[in-house]
Amino acid sequence: MVVRPPARTATAVVALVGAALLAGCSNGTSGGAGNTGYVSDGVGVTAIAVSQRVAAPVLSGTTLDGQKLSLGQYKGDVVVVNVWGSWCGPCREETPALEETYQKYQAQGVRFLGINTRDINAAALAFDHTMNVTYPSLQDPDETLLLQFKAMLPPADIPSSVIVDRSGKVAVRVLGPVTEPQLAQQLDTVLSKG
Repeated sequence: MVVRPPARTATAVVALVGAALLAGCSNGTSGGAGNTGYVSDGVGVTAIAVSQRVAAPVLSGTTLDGQKLSLGQYKGDVVVVNVWGSWCGPCREETPALEETYQKYQAQGVRFLGINTRDINAAALAFDHTMNVTYPSLQDPDETLLLQFKAMLPPADIPSSVIVDRSGKVAVRVLGPVTEPQLAQQLDTVLSKG
């Protein structure tokens, strides 16, 4: 004889698991902008002095739609590299700001490149379609690409971003979700002063 739990117990378990999956982007502690599960070592924007900048990692891989792409293809451009996952609540919150900023700045030689981490490709593609994202993202299900940024971006900090200047060096680091005004201000500075 099989004993089944009452329907409301099973429903409660499913609801708790679903909430845990949707709640955050890390290990279950709270932080960030009220998003349970989002963990950061310090949410914020850090501009890096020109003399202190280091070269961005050499990123290359396969985009969500199966194309080969390398950060080196954007040599001479300013590039916003954003680490995200379809499972990440703060990523969903910041994506419209990223797309809006991309649309405003692409004519000025600013490129955007996502790194989709800890995700299955189908979920990432669905996320991009639902959120109307038009810039490419590299697949990074095992965090190989993200770990290349480990000196600048703690792996638990998702979402996070860097702005790479025209010389290929990291000019700005963002831990946590970014807003369009924050990103625009940093891009204006990098475009005007290097």
